[in-house]
Amino acid sequence: MSSWKQIAACTAGAIVIAACGGGGNGTPFIPPSNPPSSNPPPSDPPPASSKISLKVLSSKPEYVSGGDARIAVLAPQDDHAQIELWLNDTKIEPALASSADRLEGLVAGLAVGPNKLEVRHKVRGKLDTLTLTNHPITGPMFAGAKQEPFVCSVVSELGKEPLVDTADTKYFAVKDGAGGTVGYSRDCSIDSYVQYYYLPVGGTSHKNYLPMPADGSRPSNIAKTTLMDGREVDFIVRWERGTINRFIYQYVMLAPFGEDPTKPDLSLWNKRLVYVFQGGVGFGHYQGGPDTRVGAIEQIGKGYAAIHSTGTRTGEHYDMILGGETALMTKEGFIKRYGVPTYTVGLGGSGGGIQQYLYPQNHPGLLDAAIPQQAYPDMVGQVPHVGDCELLEYYMDVTDRANGKWTSSIKNRSWLVGMNGEETVANPFLGLQPYLPNVKMATGSTECRKAWMGLTAGAMNPTFDADGIMARGAARMNMAAFGPIAFSHYDDVRNTYGIAADGYARSNWDNVGVQYGLQSMKEGKISSAEFLDLNFKVGGWKRASEMVPEGFPFNGTGAAEQQKAATIAGYFDPWGARNMNQWNPAAPNVPAPRTHGDMEGIKATLRSGLVFTGQSDIPTIDWRPYLEHKLDMHNVHQSFAIRKRIRNKMGNSDHQVIWFTETRAAATPFDQSPMAFEVIDEWIAKIRANPSRSVADNRPERARDSCFDNAGTLMARGAEVWDGVLDAKPKGACTQAFPMYSTSRIVAGGPIEGGIFKCALKPLDAALADGTYGSWVPSPADIQKLQAIFPEGVCDYSKPGQGTP
Repeated sequence: MSSWKQIAACTAGAIVIAACGGGGNGTPFIPPSNPPSSNPPPSDPPPASSKISLKVLSSKPEYVSGGDARIAVLAPQDDHAQIELWLNDTKIEPALASSADRLEGLVAGLAVGPNKLEVRHKVRGKLDTLTLTNHPITGPMFAGAKQEPFVCSVVSELGKEPLVDTADTKYFAVKDGAGGTVGYSRDCSIDSYVQYYYLPVGGTSHKNYLPMPADGSRPSNIAKTTLMDGREVDFIVRWERGTINRFIYQYVMLAPFGEDPTKPDLSLWNKRLVYVFQGGVGFGHYQGGPDTRVGAIEQIGKGYAAIHSTGTRTGEHYDMILGGETALMTKEGFIKRYGVPTYTVGLGGSGGGIQQYLYPQNHPGLLDAAIPQQAYPDMVGQVPHVGDCELLEYYMDVTDRANGKWTSSIKNRSWLVGMNGEETVANPFLGLQPYLPNVKMATGSTECRKAWMGLTAGAMNPTFDADGIMARGAARMNMAAFGPIAFSHYDDVRNTYGIAADGYARSNWDNVGVQYGLQSMKEGKISSAEFLDLNFKVGGWKRASEMVPEGFPFNGTGAAEQQKAATIAGYFDPWGARNMNQWNPAAPNVPAPRTHGDMEGIKATLRSGLVFTGQSDIPTIDWRPYLEHKLDMHNVHQSFAIRKRIRNKMGNSDHQVIWFTETRAAATPFDQSPMAFEVIDEWIAKIRANPSRSVADNRPERARDSCFDNAGTLMARGAEVWDGVLDAKPKGACTQAFPMYSTSRIVAGGPIEGGIFKCALKPLDAALADGTYGSWVPSPADIQKLQAIFPEGVCDYSKPGQGTP
């Protein structure tokens, strides 16, 4: 883990756990010649007696990958013997399983590009045609050009050499058993394989799985598990791994002892599928590490199947277009191998929660329900106020260091950053204070300092290799042959943002017109003079082409680095101040320049699917353990930012349930997710039983807004428990129990839902006349200063942000 992530702890919810059995020899996975049959999706109506049609079950017809697809011929059973399939005008004979109203199986041999699949009847002739557009299993389908360089991890994570697919020596060197190079891998692919594990008696988590004996014998200490239908069975799991879209996938489910992996026995699968998404903050160029938590015994032991991909782990990248593509391909691969699930529910926290909002919006049908945990609406929408964090901390630590407000109480810093501050969370750099005469730090920390430090540099500074990609690739790649590599979020998602005239990816970060501390000034927490000084001197961020390498602590925090921080002027720079547009004391009457976001980049952000617009209609339990006192980055107001976006878009949020669980004074935080699974299962059952009713009308009693104590016991439930968050009603029971904080942009007058990258602007004269400044009546000198700070006007948050479609 890179040093900045150790300091900032900003990969919460995405810690890599070494895959159990990694490096062991697995059984190669060979799709069975007669693919296992599956029930039709719940929405499939039975075909009319004379109607025969084709349906793709594993994906949309335009998004097939890997050269095969699971299809169904919907036809009365009396016609099954007369059915023929033709692929690209050639008769094919795939093994099709027959049921009452369909034939189902795997059609292989698809060429890359469009393929014509026809169903013909020996008597009635051609009856239906589908065009299947096939894409390589290595991608892309729609996410755009593949990122380079891309460092393989299958060797370190799985103990397997990637397949040779190029002779170009700049790519990942593939070794033989003696250590010699036999070729190079561009796509980091491996052949799929299956391994078997069991939970021993007394095992309590995925960490306790043991490999089944290689000699095929049955261990005497296999634990038992009870399925949802009441059967008690051996806790043995089939664990399939491989690569799809260049990332490592995993499929996990119970299996009976001694099964043939080429003919999987699905009798223990309850036909429910969990897609395990994961969080973290990463900037691409790396294949990633598969996490064994996908085999969580709480779900697997009940008969659920679980799937996971390193490409849907935001600790590897935050390209949500690529992530959505990977999710579609990963689920497609599961259905082709094992059949169609009754429903698919998402699970995962932080970035794993974001994906459960974004992907149903962008790819309806991928998920049927969601259990996002500690989610944000999206990550790109966090960048505006996270980018403010260091600007404001630098202002308080350095520019305005003589102002005792910022050190007398850490809570005062919330007046600017919005986020919480706690004296009990120590400032990690306070020990260096004696060596820093121009810095005055607080003893405690804000969430900006504790949780988000380093994210601005990682997202914006192309010279900062936050994920250590150069070191990861050095042993087996010629990294220099790729030319200059820009490491940043913007470059990671360059296929969406596009490239500016300076050759760098377009940035959507903007603070023109943002009036920092506005609400605090109106409430009397800071004076009008302090408000003016802050906005005059706060500045912004340099363009990517102007940024330079970071200082301490971005290159590590060891003794040598601390010595440099204490002795080299300017090397101590946890704010990244060297990359700010700073106020210059030598020109005191010139305000620090603000940053103009790239309008084309902003428009691309808003129209691409990177932003959660509020489009959501699946059963969703948004669960959040309360961690504000720990300055955890998953600040709890985000659940309501999401809800507000849903209401703005959909008119109501009746399908979204918000649960909080207390963690203060808890020895171990209570996990509410098993309850969430029970409620989702009940909810889906009611939807299937009452398809004419809405998702909201089918909600079970427990699918209501709720809060729980630190033992998981219900504190309050009902429509009113969160009153006072998004309305002016008296605070509900849960609102009272769980204090919430905000962000710098909310303090500046922005809406709770965020999502504004470049605010609409109004002339300063209009702001002076419409009550923007509350009871403050600026003097002529004050107005002159405001005009110097905001020559283009100030933010008008009553209007949509600029570039909004």
